[in-house]
Amino acid sequence: MKKILFILLLYSSLIHAQGTLTGIVTEEGSAQPLPGAQVLISTTLKGDVTDVNGKFRIPAIPAGNYTLTVSFIGYQSQTIPISIADNQVANISIALAPGSIELADVIISAGNDRPMNTLSPVDIKLRPTNTSQDILRMVPGLFIAQHAGGGKAEQIFLRGFDIDHGTDINLEVDGLPVNMVSHAHGQGYSDLHFLIPELVQFVDFDKGPYFADKGDFTTAGYVNFQTRNSLDKNFLKTEGGQFGMFRAVTGINLFPKSSNQCGYIASEFYRSDGYFDSPQDFQRVNISAKYIYNLSASDRLTFGSSFFNSSWDASGQIPERAVKQGDISRFGSLDNTEGGATGRFNAYVLHTHQFENGTFDQQAYGIHYNFNLYSNFTFFLNDPINGDQIQQKESRMIYGYKANYRTEGMFVGKKLSSHAGGGFRYDDVNDIRLSNTVKRKFLGSVQRGDINEANANAFVSETLELSDRWSVNAAVRFDYFLFSYDNRLTNDNESRHASIVSPKLNITYKINPGTQLYVRSGTGFHSNDTRVVVAQDAKQILPRAIGVDAGIDTKLFDNLLVHAALWRLDLEQEFVYVGDAGIVEPSGKTKRQGIDLSVRWQILPWLFADTDLTLADPKSKGQPEGLNNIPLAPKLSSIGGMTIRCKNGLNGSLRYRYLDHRPANEDNSVTAEGYFLVDAVLNYTRSKFEIGVSAENIFDVAWKEAQFDTESRMANETTPVSEIHFTPGTPLFAKLHATFFF
Repeated sequence: MKKILFILLLYSSLIHAQGTLTGIVTEEGSAQPLPGAQVLISTTLKGDVTDVNGKFRIPAIPAGNYTLTVSFIGYQSQTIPISIADNQVANISIALAPGSIELADVIISAGNDRPMNTLSPVDIKLRPTNTSQDILRMVPGLFIAQHAGGGKAEQIFLRGFDIDHGTDINLEVDGLPVNMVSHAHGQGYSDLHFLIPELVQFVDFDKGPYFADKGDFTTAGYVNFQTRNSLDKNFLKTEGGQFGMFRAVTGINLFPKSSNQCGYIASEFYRSDGYFDSPQDFQRVNISAKYIYNLSASDRLTFGSSFFNSSWDASGQIPERAVKQGDISRFGSLDNTEGGATGRFNAYVLHTHQFENGTFDQQAYGIHYNFNLYSNFTFFLNDPINGDQIQQKESRMIYGYKANYRTEGMFVGKKLSSHAGGGFRYDDVNDIRLSNTVKRKFLGSVQRGDINEANANAFVSETLELSDRWSVNAAVRFDYFLFSYDNRLTNDNESRHASIVSPKLNITYKINPGTQLYVRSGTGFHSNDTRVVVAQDAKQILPRAIGVDAGIDTKLFDNLLVHAALWRLDLEQEFVYVGDAGIVEPSGKTKRQGIDLSVRWQILPWLFADTDLTLADPKSKGQPEGLNNIPLAPKLSSIGGMTIRCKNGLNGSLRYRYLDHRPANEDNSVTAEGYFLVDAVLNYTRSKFEIGVSAENIFDVAWKEAQFDTESRMANETTPVSEIHFTPGTPLFAKLHATFFF
């Protein structure tokens, strides 16, 4: 008994003979917090990554003198001597000045709860971003395809998924949901065109269903965009290029950076005729504003709003035979009255309270959204007289609230990081309809009604550092859904409800400050369209996804960063509402497994190389071999390139995109053709201006951007034909830009 008491007293004394280091990392000059900055106590494995408020906390440090290294890609690193005393909390503030980009500054294993992916700050500093689509492409292995005139949301491919427009990826901007549940064009429809790319501060992304604060649609992964709190400089940017393309963007700070408040307003106008034979007349307007007021040293209010509106004409997807027979060119159309219009207004208020060991934030938001799309996929297959053009239309309001509580403390002498939260989202969808039309003139209704869908959720996530090397994260999430559909054609009103619990377990092992191993496991889900829920009598409302990742992040050398992962993801069911036809298509159980590889290499102080490679084996379960392909699911893809950033202001990149051939149907008798494209950007940047030129598809490759195995009938045909229908990708396209800073 005395020995046990002695051991307990000794252990207790060792625990208390330690100190804690806390602090904040900001940008020099603006005093704005730097989320994702890496903080490491040299000669130890103890460190942290700053949170969204720029704060860090490192407990359980043995008393003594140390050297603290603080780094963030694109800023000058700092090395600071610190002293840690027993049972005391040391607090410091560090301001980092902008500087050159050095991969040597990247610390792989500074923290266990990474607020954003390690690759994100590297890529956003090195890659040119001209559109919101370019930002999506920063996610390794993610490909997009536009197939309806530029104004429609892009089709997304990731980890062996044809995600359509967002069914299996969770997208957010400043905490606002992008995915539209029970949408007129398909479940999870995600239109990012309301985001002005020049306003993006960082991109937080990751893959798999392993993150408790990410809910619906987080199966293949998530992407969270955070916009700037203030602009580096006021700017005016103009772009002009082929095919009648013109773009103008401006951003103006509303307050001096050193004041107790900051904010800006920005706007964008874009127009293009496109490269098709029939002009697209694509026009888009964006206005965005953000205001931050510090109520006190510990309380901050953020107000944000944005307005977006666009309209366009489209040439649609065309059958291969029409081009081969000479009926139309590859940039032609069989129905040039396709197209549409859409708009969105966002408003939110975010309150952040910081206390000694953590933060509490809560956000309320409202979104007004409208959508109107005309499409013709099968031409005269169903209606030989009027044709098969359809209209998909809706108007909705979204109301939401979310809260997050983060704190750090000690549990049996080990660092414990806690994250809990919850919220709700309510979609009020009015007059969602699918109609038959001819040249945008109404013929008759196929579906028409009103949808009310609510989602309440809560989660808790705990990360325990078992030692300086080992940490374990255990989490669980609960979601409850209520679906209601008022069918205006039959005067029926039906409601259903469902709930799901999603556990997660993640383990991390630090070998050294440059290498980290991890195993992630967990479940997620994607919800189904309310009309599917009603039609299927509440069966398979929330099909579960079960995933596991085993990976490594490592710096083989100071200038070489590598990420690799083996993964598998199984889905219980892929019920999808096909808005184009107004039908339910259950595709059964599926499994996907593969390999991800990402490499970032600083060859010279001014020369960088990067590549991302994804291998996937997507299969349907329960089907015979050879008949179990998942249509359009990518199996091999890669992106990469070379980037230069010279001290004299010259910067640019040469980048490639490669997507391999893939099955277009279950038995692989029809193939969707792959492509290899090269893009280039060259800029000259000075303190007062930047000028540059960029070119897409510099080798003018004839490629197919979107492809589908579709049965259709043209006006002069008596029998239908099933074959590849495609939207041609952009030919060689060049544009000039000039930006003025003031």
